[in-house]
Amino acid sequence: MAVEVVYRSSRDPEQLFMDKAEADRHDKMLELAETLGDVLQKAVPSLGEKTAEEVSLFMAQHRDAFAKAFKNNLEALTELIPK
Repeated sequence: MAVEVVYRSSRDPEQLFMDKAEADRHDKMLELAETLGDVLQKAVPSLGEKTAEEVSLFMAQHRDAFAKAFKNNLEALTELIPK
């Protein structure tokens, strides 16, 4: 009988990972999304909770592209536009 080690995300318990580092990255991404969502809702009160959640999750998932854009590399955002 084989034994497999799996890691569960603490913020998304249904999500399983084979690598602890990957599980940690996923948790950090979800933590960033949650914080972004809070900031967006406070900055734009008319923004609904669901929309803020969707936008913040998208931004957190594409953190690298947004980081490049904030450092004056606007072309990094064009990678996110579906063709």
